[in-house]
Amino acid sequence: MNKAEFVALVQTSGEYKTKIEAEAAIKAFTDAVTTALVKKDDISLVGFGSFSAGLQKGKSGKIPGTDKTYTTQDKMVPKFKAGKGLKDRVAAGE
Repeated sequence: MNKAEFVALVQTSGEYKTKIEAEAAIKAFTDAVTTALVKKDDISLVGFGSFSAGLQKGKSGKIPGTDKTYTTQDKMVPKFKAGKGLKDRVAAGE
């Protein structure tokens, strides 16, 4: 599903009058989640899931076919854990 299809789905599900209103709602949600994660705050939406920011440790590896190695830095990454309600609905195919 691309963005245009998702906006149309949100417009129908949220009973928005226009696609512009639905797109504004999506943008507001994504901006709010981004802002909270940048502040390292967790977001928990009961029945849907939780968003958090976690530290991903750096790793080292070897480039295949050569003797060169590399090391990546530690970094903060967004994480999402699906809630029971979402898992159950997806499993049931609703």
